[in-house]
Amino acid sequence: MTQPPTGRGGYRAPAKPAPVSGPGKLSRRTDGQPIRDLPNADYGEQATFRNDQASASMASTSGPRPAPASGGPDLSGLVGLGEGTQRPNEPVTAGAASGPGPGPDSLGLSNSANDASIQYLSNALPSLEIMAGMPMATQEFRQYVRRVRAMV
Repeated sequence: MTQPPTGRGGYRAPAKPAPVSGPGKLSRRTDGQPIRDLPNADYGEQATFRNDQASASMASTSGPRPAPASGGPDLSGLVGLGEGTQRPNEPVTAGAASGPGPGPDSLGLSNSANDASIQYLSNALPSLEIMAGMPMATQEFRQYVRRVRAMV
């Protein structure tokens, strides 16, 4: 096995860390920002604009980003995953169909929408079963029809 010529081949460490590029046609060079041109530049303005871009340092991608200056949602009430509970006397299963605490019936939601959906699906079940029996039906669709059959 022969060695490659000096200065060619092998691992080349990047000059600075770069973000990961997207796949395929979404891929972009990650080692810098392309220098853009002004569409209708006056005499000498294009060269000044290009020099300003070349000399400007790239924005740092590390560290927290500042909040946008305009409006945006108020995120001050969010609790982090590592934080303590904000409701120490409420069981973890509150709102669930099993376990201590109030169940889903405490929400006061009616099942009329669910009942209408089941009625619709029960009327469509014969057609769904025919489509599930066709050779081009996917495994996921066949499983969906089985679940519908179990509900009805």
